[in-house]
Amino acid sequence: MKKKNIVLFVNSLAESALESIRKYNARHSQIKPVLLLDLKHKARAEKITKHETIVCDFGNPLKIMEALLPYRDKLLAITCHGEHNLRFFSRIIPEVPYLRTPTEQSLLWATNKVAMRQRLRIFNPSITPKFTIVNDASEKSIEKIKNKIKFPLVLKPAGLAASLLVSVCYHEEDLLRNLRVISRRINKIYRESNNQEKPRILAEQMMEGEMYSVDAYANSKGRVYFCPFVYVKTGRTIGFDDFFGYMRITPVKISRDEQELGFKVAEESIHALGLRTTAVHIELMHTQTGWKIIELSPRIGGFRHEMYKLSYGIDHNLNDILIHMGRRPVLPRKIKGFTAVLQFFARKEGALKELRGIVKIKKLASFVGIAVNKKIGDRCKFAKNGGKSVCNLTLFNPDRSELLADIRRAEQLILIKT
Repeated sequence: MKKKNIVLFVNSLAESALESIRKYNARHSQIKPVLLLDLKHKARAEKITKHETIVCDFGNPLKIMEALLPYRDKLLAITCHGEHNLRFFSRIIPEVPYLRTPTEQSLLWATNKVAMRQRLRIFNPSITPKFTIVNDASEKSIEKIKNKIKFPLVLKPAGLAASLLVSVCYHEEDLLRNLRVISRRINKIYRESNNQEKPRILAEQMMEGEMYSVDAYANSKGRVYFCPFVYVKTGRTIGFDDFFGYMRITPVKISRDEQELGFKVAEESIHALGLRTTAVHIELMHTQTGWKIIELSPRIGGFRHEMYKLSYGIDHNLNDILIHMGRRPVLPRKIKGFTAVLQFFARKEGALKELRGIVKIKKLASFVGIAVNKKIGDRCKFAKNGGKSVCNLTLFNPDRSELLADIRRAEQLILIKT
C-alpha cells in the first residue's frame, strides 16, 4: 500500500503554510503539499513553482474525479484557507469521501449569513441578535424591518464575505438609503464572486459592546480546542462608516471566567452549524447581557497564524493540517508577549496620492513587518465597497505598554492621501 502523504490545499497555499510543513517535516514523517486549483485560476498556476499544482474544472465533478485519480492512494488530508475559497471546497468534498472534512452542507450554512442566523436561533436564541430577511428596497421590505427590528440595525448581504456592503442604519432615512444602495449593487457583486444563490439581505439588531474573535479546531467528533482570544477594534470605532478590522491585539484584558463563557458560546455556534474536522474563526460581541455571535467561518482567521505564533508559539497552519489528519492540535499557553495588527485605510475613497511614514514605522521597537497593498495612483475604496487596506502593520513587544505606545506612534506617523 502506498504511503499517504499528500495534503491538498484548495485554491490557495500561503508561504506561511509551506514554512509550517517544512518545520514539521524536519521532525516527523514527510508531508507533501499540493495545490488543487480551479481552472478559472489557471493563469496563477503558471506563476507557481514552489509546489505541485493540480488544475481542474471545479464546476464539473467528473473532471475533479479525473484530476484526483492519480493521487487517490496518497491523499492524507485536504484543507482550505480563505473565506472566498470555501464554496470551491464544498464542491471538492464529495470527490474525497475517505478524507476527514466538514460536511458539504455545513460549509454552505457557514457561508450564508441567513442560514447561519437561523440555525443559531434554533440552537440557542440568546447568543444571536434579532434578525429578518428581505429581498429588495420596497416599502413592504422597509415595513417588515421596522416592525421586527429596532433601530439601530445592521444590513448585510446574506452570502458575501467580510465587510462587503455591510451598513448601519440609525433611522428610517438611513434604512431606505442603504437598502437602495445594497439592492442596486448586490446582483453584480454576487455574479463577480461566482455566488449562485438568490441575493438576499439580512437585517439584524446592532449589538453594542466590545468585539473579540477566537480561532478554534473542531475534530471529527465535535470536540473543540480553542486558541486564545483576540481583541478587535473596528473602523467604525475610529470614525469610519465601515466595519473592517482596524486593529487586532492579543493577549486580551478580560478575566478567565469571562473568556470561558465566551468559549462556551463559541462552541455552541460551531455545533449549531454542525462543523467538524476544521479550523473555525468566530467573531463575538461582549455585551452587557453576555456574549453574542457576530458570525463564524470554517477557516483560519486573517492574520491569526502570525499573531498566535508571536504571542504564544502556536503554529496555527500546522494545527489546521493536524485536525484534518485526525490529530490533536498543539496549543502552548505560555505568553511570549503582545501582538497587534493594524489595517490602514484611506479616509476618503479615490486614487492614492500620497503615502508617508513607512520608513519611520520600520524603526519602531515593536516593528515586525508591514505589507503595502497600494501604490501611488491605485484606487482606494472602503471595505464595505470591496476595497482592501492601503497597508497592514504587524507589531510585537514583550511589554504591553510599549506595544500600545508604538501603536500610537504608528498612527501618528502614517499619512494616506487620496
